[in-house]
Amino acid sequence: MNFKGEFRYNEPMANHTTFKVGGPADIWVKPEAGCFPDYASSLLQAAKIEGIPVFVLGAGANLVVSDKGIRGIVLDTSGWTGLEPSAEDSAWDSLVFRTGTSVDDAIETAARLSLSGLEFLAGMPGTIGGAVWMNARCYEKSISDALLETEILDEGFSRQKIPFNNDDFGYKKSPFQNRGVLILRASFRLKKGDLNLIKQEMEAHIQDRKEKGHYRFPSAGSAFKNNRAFGEPTGKIIDTLGLRGFSMGGAQVAPWHGNIIINTGNAAASDIRALAEEVTRRVKAERGFDLEPEILFVGDWDV
Repeated sequence: MNFKGEFRYNEPMANHTTFKVGGPADIWVKPEAGCFPDYASSLLQAAKIEGIPVFVLGAGANLVVSDKGIRGIVLDTSGWTGLEPSAEDSAWDSLVFRTGTSVDDAIETAARLSLSGLEFLAGMPGTIGGAVWMNARCYEKSISDALLETEILDEGFSRQKIPFNNDDFGYKKSPFQNRGVLILRASFRLKKGDLNLIKQEMEAHIQDRKEKGHYRFPSAGSAFKNNRAFGEPTGKIIDTLGLRGFSMGGAQVAPWHGNIIINTGNAAASDIRALAEEVTRRVKAERGFDLEPEILFVGDWDV
């Protein structure tokens, strides 16, 4: 197979995460769109035979990679982007996006076609594959609300189309989190809408994110999940404990929002993890609640 794309040894993962931290990946590979599905299948099969771990990377929007980096191979999906050409022959009530497509690009594409259903995600960093994997949620809506079908490369390296089943999804949970599969494409059931209203909603959400300080410093947005059983948002709970502005090393609970952890400029991955663990400990000690992180801590964390 002719490989087209980028391939590097000891690639700093700080270059590929929104937190801007993380040590090197042993091997980082980013196939171009033309060869992505077949190359990814071959790579995953060979890696399994050789016992080499493979980590699938989207936009790095919810990740903290260890300062020691990631052992094995990082498969970067960001070259496998765009609207599937076959969708152009449809009635435009559904759109199929490749997994590495940025969420904002997908929303803009839908908006140009006056299709509504994804605009609540406007301004959220990440890829379509990552958003489906985590069942991204904001403004009381989840990506599963619009999901129609997901195409995956399954555990046997065969392509499989998974129709949406509501019972398989929950609050920031998807069935893919418990499986060693690669999301290839996702299709969404959308509806015709008014272009101006769609744009207005998109802009309102982007402005709200700006006002909440999501873009002021490197971060992953919300650090912890909300839990209705707690009776109030996680950010408010953290605020009531006086933890806004609390810092460890270069990591800090945002002075303006309790549920955002930021890299003030010189944070190590270990600072961010230590801070998240300390906030979790204090909330448990003071309020009895077990916070569940939204951030995924990946890589080699062994001391």
